[in-house]
Amino acid sequence: LGPDFRLRDKNEYAQWYGLENFQDDLLASSVYGLSEINREQIKGAQLIGNPGCFPTTVLLALKPLIEKNLIDLSNIVVDSKTGVSGAGRGANQAMLLCEASESVKAYGISGHRHYPEIKQELSLLAGGKPIGLTFIPHLVPMIRGMESTIYVDLLDTDVDVQSTLEAAYKDEHFVTVLSAGIVPETRNVKSSNFCQIAAQKTVGGKLVVTSVIDNLIKGAAGQAIQNMNIMFDIDEGLGLEQIGLLP
Repeated sequence: LGPDFRLRDKNEYAQWYGLENFQDDLLASSVYGLSEINREQIKGAQLIGNPGCFPTTVLLALKPLIEKNLIDLSNIVVDSKTGVSGAGRGANQAMLLCEASESVKAYGISGHRHYPEIKQELSLLAGGKPIGLTFIPHLVPMIRGMESTIYVDLLDTDVDVQSTLEAAYKDEHFVTVLSAGIVPETRNVKSSNFCQIAAQKTVGGKLVVTSVIDNLIKGAAGQAIQNMNIMFDIDEGLGLEQIGLLP
C-alpha cells in the first residue's frame, strides 16, 4: 500500500518522498498495480506497488481516451477533492473533521506526491509521449470519498466519447461508466471498490471527465485485495462485495 514501488525512477522517488529506495532489484521486478490497466502483468507478479488514490481516479478516467489517441496530451488539468481520511490516521489538527468542516481548501499547489505518479502512468499509456499536466487536490469536509474533475481538449470534437468509455469498461466489474448526462457522486461508491466515470462536453467544446472512488477502498485496501485476487487467479470480487466501514 505504500508508495515505494509506484515511481519507476528512484531519483524521482527520493525527490518527492525524501527517502532513498536502494532496492533496485525489487523496483525492477515490481508491477504497478492498477488492476484494470495492468491485469496481465499482475497475474504473474511477485511484488505489486499499489497505486495512489488520486492517480486511480485520473488513470481510469483517461485510459480509454489516451489509448484511442482522442485527447491533446499537452494540457491536461486535474481538479481533485478528497475527504479528511485521505491524510491518514496520524494526529493532525488540521485533519480533524471539526477543523475541516464548513471549509474547502486547495493544497499541494506547488507539488503533490501523486503528481509524478499520474504523469508517469499517463505517459506510459500514451506510449512514452510527454504529458503536460496540472494537478491540484482539494480538502473537502467529508470523511471518505474522492472526486476528480479532469479537463482535456479533444483532437476530434465529433468523436463519441460516451461509446469509447462504455466499450473500454463493458467487461470490468468495478468500473462503471454512467449514462450520458449523469454525474458521479462520491456517495454512490462509499464503502465499495467501484469507480464511477462520466464525460460531458462544455459549451466551449472542452471535454470534462469526472471520476469518483472511495479513497480507502478502491483508492487503497480494496484495490490491494483485487490485485491479490488477480495474482492467485481467483474471483476479483472475492472479499469486496460487502465491506465494513472504518471510519
